[in-house]
Amino acid sequence: MSGTFTDFLSPSTSVRSGTARSPVKGRARVRPRGRWRGRPLVVGESLFRDALTRERKRADRFDQPFVLVLVALKPDRVSESSAWLSVVEALAAAKRDTDVLGWFERGSVLGMIVPEIEIADATFTREIESRVQLALAARLDADVRTDFLLRLHRHVGPKPTSTPVSDAGEPMLRDLNRSVRSRVRTVVKRVLDVTAAVTLLALLSPLFLLIAALVKLKSPGPVFFKQARVGESGKLFTMLKFRTMHVNADHAIHKAFVSQLIKGAAPENAVATKDAPFKIENDPRVTALGRLLRKTSLDELPQLWNVLLGDMSLVGPRPPLAYEVEQYKPWHYRRVLEAKPGITGLWQVSGRSRTTFDDMVRLDLRYAKNCSAWTDIKILLATPRAVISGKGAC
Repeated sequence: MSGTFTDFLSPSTSVRSGTARSPVKGRARVRPRGRWRGRPLVVGESLFRDALTRERKRADRFDQPFVLVLVALKPDRVSESSAWLSVVEALAAAKRDTDVLGWFERGSVLGMIVPEIEIADATFTREIESRVQLALAARLDADVRTDFLLRLHRHVGPKPTSTPVSDAGEPMLRDLNRSVRSRVRTVVKRVLDVTAAVTLLALLSPLFLLIAALVKLKSPGPVFFKQARVGESGKLFTMLKFRTMHVNADHAIHKAFVSQLIKGAAPENAVATKDAPFKIENDPRVTALGRLLRKTSLDELPQLWNVLLGDMSLVGPRPPLAYEVEQYKPWHYRRVLEAKPGITGLWQVSGRSRTTFDDMVRLDLRYAKNCSAWTDIKILLATPRAVISGKGAC
C-alpha cells in the first residue's frame, strides 16, 4: 500500500476548503508542525472511495458485510487542522491493521472502512462505535466535539426485492456509485429512450396491428402477455410482450430450468436454445406463431411502451423474474441495482450462447459502469445483426 497513503493533512491548510485560513476566533491556534511527524497518514478522497467501492463489491460477492465509520463536520461549522488531526489520531487508535482510513469527503467527512465482520454481529458494530467515541473524547475538548457527528453504517448486501437499504448508511453507498455517473448522461439517455420509443411506436403501428391479429387468430387468449419483472433498484413492474405461449401455461418448467442455469449446473429435462439460454428448446408451452415471434424478436416490441413509461430503457440488462432473483448470489444483485433494464443490451449482442450466467452478469455490470449515449447507439446498431443472425433476444 506504500504510495497510496500520500494525501496527508497539512497543518497550514484549512481542511474544510483546502485553502490557507487563519485560526478561528476563540479556538486554540494550530499546534506546531512537529506534532505532525510520525502521525497517521490519510488516504485521499479518490483512493478512499475506490477502496470503498471495491470493498462493497467484495462484500456482495462473498456475503461478508463491513462497517463504514464516518466522522463528519457539521455543515455550519469550520474546524482547524489541529482538530482534524485529533480526529485522525482517534480513528487510528480505534482501527485494526486491516481497516482503511481516509477522506470520504475531503475536509468535511473522514471515514474508516472496517471489513470482514460477522453478518449478524450487531455487538461488533457497537464495540467499534464505543472505541471511536472514547478515542475522540480523549483527544478533543467537549466544545470541539460538538462540531462533529459520528455515524456508523453496516453494509450487509443489497435487497433486490425491495428498496435496497441495509441500514441508514446504505443510501450513501448507493450515492457513491451514482456520483460516478453524470446526471447529464442520465438525462441524455432518457431523452434518447423517449424519442426512439415514440418514433418506433408510430412507425411500427401497422406491424403491431398485424401481429395482434395473428396472435388472436392462431390461439385463444389475450394478445399481450403481462409479466411482473424486477426493475432498477429491485422495483417490480409489469412487462409487456406479444403472447407466444398457450394460456395458463405451467411456468414450473422454466423456474426449475433457470434455477439450474443460475447455479451454473446443466439444466435437467430441458435444453436451452442455442441463441437464447433463458428459453427452452422445443418448449411445449409455445405456440407455432410464438416460435416465429421469438425467433425474430417481434414479441419484444410491446416493451417500447415500458420504455415510454420509464420502467425500461432501450439498452440495459435483461429484466429478470422474481424467482430468478431469489436464486441470485449477493454480487448478482448489482445487475438490477445499478442499471435500468433494457429491451436489448451488451449481453444480448455479445454471443449469449457462449456465456454462462455469471458472464452475463459481468457484461451487465460492465455496461452499467461504462454506460454512455454512444455505447447505447452502438448496441442498438448491433441488435438487428444479432437478431438476423439467429441470436434471438431474450
